[in-house]
Amino acid sequence: KMLKTTGVDIDIADNSKIGFEKVLKNKYDLVFMDLLMPEMDGYEATREIRNFDKEIPIIALTADVMKGVEAKTKQAGMNNYLTKPVKKDELLKILYMYSKK
Repeated sequence: KMLKTTGVDIDIADNSKIGFEKVLKNKYDLVFMDLLMPEMDGYEATREIRNFDKEIPIIALTADVMKGVEAKTKQAGMNNYLTKPVKKDELLKILYMYSKK
């Protein structure tokens, strides 16, 4: 819902495997990656995307605030990290940050 209010074009995948396949077939400016998805978790999907595309910004989305999760997302190749529930100002900050690249 928050992304729809920003005016950006969005595409949604029901799981990370579908998301990975979409990234292979389409050009995206940014990917928000949920870490816990069916079929393929966000870490695995990100590693697969990085084999194909090293440049696309991938932002982790998770409710897991345990120590070490953010480092694990970076290790998998994600560029940034947002915790759920996502606050609109944090979302807008990420969109602005990566729209400049």
